Amino acid sequence: MARPLRFRHSPQSWSEDRLHRDLFHPLDDALGARCSTPWFSPGGHYDARRFDMDNGDTALFIWDAEEAYWMGNTQTPSTLWRTEKYTFEEVPYHVARWAQRELLAELHEAEPWLAAYPHLSWFFLPVFCSKDGRETTRGFFREHAVGFPDSTRGEACGWYESILHTGVLDEYRYVMASKLGTSDRLDPVRMSATMSEFTVAHLLTDAGYEITPEIEVTTGHSIDFRAEKDGTGTLVEVTRPLPPTRRAANTAVAAVKETAETKTSGQLAEHGGGITLFVDCSSFRDDEWAQVSGEQPAVGHRPAMVFRARPSGRIEAYSTGSLPVGLDETVEWV
Repeated sequence: MARPLRFRHSPQSWSEDRLHRDLFHPLDDALGARCSTPWFSPGGHYDARRFDMDNGDTALFIWDAEEAYWMGNTQTPSTLWRTEKYTFEEVPYHVARWAQRELLAELHEAEPWLAAYPHLSWFFLPVFCSKDGRETTRGFFREHAVGFPDSTRGEACGWYESILHTGVLDEYRYVMASKLGTSDRLDPVRMSATMSEFTVAHLLTDAGYEITPEIEVTTGHSIDFRAEKDGTGTLVEVTRPLPPTRRAANTAVAAVKETAETKTSGQLAEHGGGITLFVDCSSFRDDEWAQVSGEQPAVGHRPAMVFRARPSGRIEAYSTGSLPVGLDETVEWV
């Protein structure tokens, strides 16, 4: 499976003749390609070209007298196979800025509705334009309201736009965007669970915590976050139950218990304590959440917080055990 978009770096001299010989002709022979001037000027001392393939793939190439960068969601010409790969944040500013302008314009031409969410578009650009995942990731936001039941695409995307616009996750853009996946198979359940991590990141940062995602622990697992405040750190793991209409468990309470049991008897049990569990019931309808919040079942792990977020920004929750994070200002306790 292809990974999120990254640049390939060629520390060599390039010319128009070499570009056509080593890049354009192999692409044209394999896929049918057009080589053209880019939509935007690369600026500075760079030259650049677009390659648009007959199958809808795109590649970008930018170079100066000493080096070149390639980015594409298509097959890579053999002359670049052994080159090093870099994220947008790891290449020169002018290179990254130009490539992102090209790709964002292309994205918004294909999905005009995404233009209303500029930071969301930018944040998920490495997967929205990836080789295998561009259709599935866009489809998840377009057709599945980012995992919220009984909500519109506009409500859901608008809320995550407001979260991402704060910039608190920009430093971890590739780590977090990659969690959405670059598979050609649309999996709304897994993608919804990924968005739970964005919701928890929002909860924690709004409460004044600094977060670091993907914390490796001695068991070989990665824990979703470390949250730090006033010199104290807390490990946080997130899970998201399927609603009872989508699983064998025939009640909302059973769905919460079974999902938490899977997490606590596996990954958290191996770690042996010291982790706070967040159980996200945002996939539950109003009546299903009412059952859970009314009964407030234990989830087999302490400390834990069970919550449900709505695109309005309202988040209701209850806790079991003494939470080591203070969230009184960011959730409504039920």
